[in-house]
Amino acid sequence: MNTQQINPKNIYYPPGGILLWILIFLELITFGAALIAMMVYGKQAPEMFHTSRLHLNTTIGTINTIALISSGFFMALSVRYFKENNLKKSSLFLKLTMLGGVLFLVLKGFEYYEKMVIGLTLGYNTFFTFYWLLTLFHVIHLLVGLVILAFMQRDLNKNKTKAKLEDVEASAAFWHMCDLIWLLIFPVIYLIF
Repeated sequence: MNTQQINPKNIYYPPGGILLWILIFLELITFGAALIAMMVYGKQAPEMFHTSRLHLNTTIGTINTIALISSGFFMALSVRYFKENNLKKSSLFLKLTMLGGVLFLVLKGFEYYEKMVIGLTLGYNTFFTFYWLLTLFHVIHLLVGLVILAFMQRDLNKNKTKAKLEDVEASAAFWHMCDLIWLLIFPVIYLIF
């Protein structure tokens, strides 16, 4: 009988383990289905969706897109420098990643405030129901991502040996999922209708 030892790398690869990737795929399917549903409803009421979209601040949406793409790039650099054992640079780029996420949240908060002041809330119409549900669900993911990154930053600062490559890669995978979700949301909500 052939008895091979289980290689722990097989359990943790892809980064974060198979459960994280199942979560990522489920989230992408969920957001994708919601965006498809939004487009179907938009085809049924094109005028209402178009006039509703005109109330969105495309400039803030674009800046937020740039902030998240930049933060994803910084996250990739953080992982790269961690692999090269340059923890100082890894920590710097992790902080820049979190800064991009915080900038996104601040701008999104301002955009939410603009909508609430003029009464464009969750129940205003079908477009804004989708807008609020999709963007708030994304914000929750971004907040979770920032908490994960804060723990990674703490591990990098507190004890240089505490941070592990698998954890850094897993946090990067989750962060990139948040980036990808926004790259799906932005064109559908801000540009198509």
